[in-house]
Amino acid sequence: MNDFVTPNHIAEPYREFALTKLGFAFHDIELLITALTHRSYVNEHRKTTREHNERLEFLGDAILEMVSSDFLYRNYQESEGIMTSWRAALVRTESIGDAGKKLGYEPLVRMSRGEKQGSDRAHDVILADCFEALIGAIYLDQGYETAKEFINQHILSKIDQILEDESWRDPKSHLQELAQKFDNTTPVYRVIKEEGPDHDKLFSVGVYVGPHLRGSGTGHSKQEAQTSAAKEGIKFYKKAH
Repeated sequence: MNDFVTPNHIAEPYREFALTKLGFAFHDIELLITALTHRSYVNEHRKTTREHNERLEFLGDAILEMVSSDFLYRNYQESEGIMTSWRAALVRTESIGDAGKKLGYEPLVRMSRGEKQGSDRAHDVILADCFEALIGAIYLDQGYETAKEFINQHILSKIDQILEDESWRDPKSHLQELAQKFDNTTPVYRVIKEEGPDHDKLFSVGVYVGPHLRGSGTGHSKQEAQTSAAKEGIKFYKKAH
């Protein structure tokens, strides 16, 4: 781990976060600090820190997949393919990034000045990576059962909502099924607008069923915008039928 000892006045907010948000004190506060340290921060502060969170992220990702798989296996009888889709919905970047936001550790994440000025999308990825690193840190500091309980509370508790709104399904495939069932036709996606520089372009896409616009969405790729539009189309059919 980090060769440096973080000064007490810097470490104190991390100790407070652990006590108030996680419900326990870290034996080694450096593990928590490292879990919330992005690689870019180390590049700017080589004299005071050397460890970023990618090794902890690697560990936490494996634990998250193990705990999620165990939970689904023990509680459901569905096929391997269905449970794989459910697990993917539970641990996707949006889900774990959202869990990180709710925990409130974003102000404690250490990153470079350039990363702080990055896009919302980039920040969401960093928050999600930190969540996996945090799992790794909890496992090393508190043990498997505590890490498992953390995952149960912040990730696996979302399963009922995921199953209710069917967000585990591929939105484009799901919309196609609905459109064919109720309108006997296949959705068509059309780019409505493109804006922004080439390196950060934003696409607006509409999904049409016959002549009717059933949903629209935006994204930094056409695929991302189509997926967003498909989700809106699904909402239309669920409300209408």
